[in-house]
Amino acid sequence: MAGLKDDAQWIVLMGFVVSFSLFFIAIVLNQSTVIGQTTAEAVLEFPKNDIRGVRDVIIQSEFLDDGGIFLNKTNVHNDIRILSLSRQNSVVNISSTPPTAGNPYTTINIHYNNGVTVYNEIWRSE
Repeated sequence: MAGLKDDAQWIVLMGFVVSFSLFFIAIVLNQSTVIGQTTAEAVLEFPKNDIRGVRDVIIQSEFLDDGGIFLNKTNVHNDIRILSLSRQNSVVNISSTPPTAGNPYTTINIHYNNGVTVYNEIWRSE
């Protein structure tokens, strides 16, 4: 810069300032997109629709008859376990308590685990 005039030195100096500021802004924007991406991926990992679908089928199947030779409720619960494991890679455990004289409510315990999300619910009929 020794051979440049004062006006030229200011132009070169302002070029360095502008280039460093653009470089800094590019780094900040790059980091913000990475943070936004990982946050969006974390939201996508929660299988809300899978849990809702399994839950709805479990509650509907609870009111099937299980007497006689057909064992409808038992077969549906076994199918839910097998299908959730093979299609969604998730373990679903179901246990239910029918209404009794002391407890007029049907109670269902639902456990859902896909390795990332664990969901437990106790559903009670009204």
